[in-house]
Amino acid sequence: MRERGIMGLKAGIVGLPNVGKSTLFNAITNSHVEAANYPFATINPNTGVVNVPDNRLTFLSNLFKPERTIPATVEFIDIAGLVKGASKGEGLGNQFLGHIRQCDAIVEVVRCFENKDIIHVEDSVDPIRDIEIINLELVMADLDTINKRIEKCEVKARVAHDKECIYEMGILNPLKEALEQGLPARRVSLAADQLQFCLENYHLLTSKSIIYVANVGENDLADIDNCENYKKVKEYAAAEGNEVIPVSCGIEAELSELSKEEKEMYLADLGVTESGLDKVIKATYKLLNLSTFFTVGSDECRAWTFKNGYSAPECAGVIHTDFQKGFICAEVYSYDSIHEFGTEQAVKEAGKLRTEGKGYYPKDGDIMFFRFNVTKK
Repeated sequence: MRERGIMGLKAGIVGLPNVGKSTLFNAITNSHVEAANYPFATINPNTGVVNVPDNRLTFLSNLFKPERTIPATVEFIDIAGLVKGASKGEGLGNQFLGHIRQCDAIVEVVRCFENKDIIHVEDSVDPIRDIEIINLELVMADLDTINKRIEKCEVKARVAHDKECIYEMGILNPLKEALEQGLPARRVSLAADQLQFCLENYHLLTSKSIIYVANVGENDLADIDNCENYKKVKEYAAAEGNEVIPVSCGIEAELSELSKEEKEMYLADLGVTESGLDKVIKATYKLLNLSTFFTVGSDECRAWTFKNGYSAPECAGVIHTDFQKGFICAEVYSYDSIHEFGTEQAVKEAGKLRTEGKGYYPKDGDIMFFRFNVTKK
């Protein structure tokens, strides 16, 4: 029996040099990669697997008092700073863009703080300019990918009437048109089968979901709504339909070194109930289109990650491949039910425990017990 789980989904932390990427990565993963005051302090990407904060798991663990509690995780990659011309190879651009291509979502760190002692690669702080530099480089790299693909398909489609190439040109042309206008590939409306073909074959940088992290000054965090640079990023992100999270990477670096109690006191002094890092981790988990179901008991309480749209057998397969092969049914109740009624017995007596078959699609927060049968040969 092989434990499987959801592995390999990664979020890449990107941005210009010296905007706080490695400081953010260090704080998130509590690691200590170099965060120097010069461009390209990070050349090879650093990878960290991070626990996803979830108060529901804490509640379940306090209720069942298991021998071990295992949270869901998400993987972050700290990618070296991009610069103008990265799509043409500037600043080791091809290598860095290749690292982004291997990620499933993008966390773009934008410098919103003023500090004359920390150099800026463009010599001034302008968050919208910085965002547009990064986004343009991603668009230009994708346009190059699409143009090369068109060169291979166009003649076959027009002259030889190759059906596969005709189909592909129906995807490539609208992508090229959007990219030439500076729009990301994710803004192009494609049919479900076309979108799947695009994701599987092109690996476009701008097809990836994105959130912005506005790295603000320590003083700005307490009065974030009056931080002009943050407001600019928030407005820009809203126009794209994306999320922006204000974070002071300097504060988060300090918080990452504190105990849980010290951290809570520090946040209380700032008038903040949740750290920026926790918000970033949760938002990234959501950005990757992930949800959580739980298994509970006296031996273990565990948060399991599944992709939205998984069926009950596929969720069973997240635990063990045999669970999926021999799936019979799942006994399910919601986190809200046990939070309301306090015990599993009370949940059952309230009629909130149900049995679901292969056609059930689990929801975030489901608590599940799988019944399965695998005949050994």
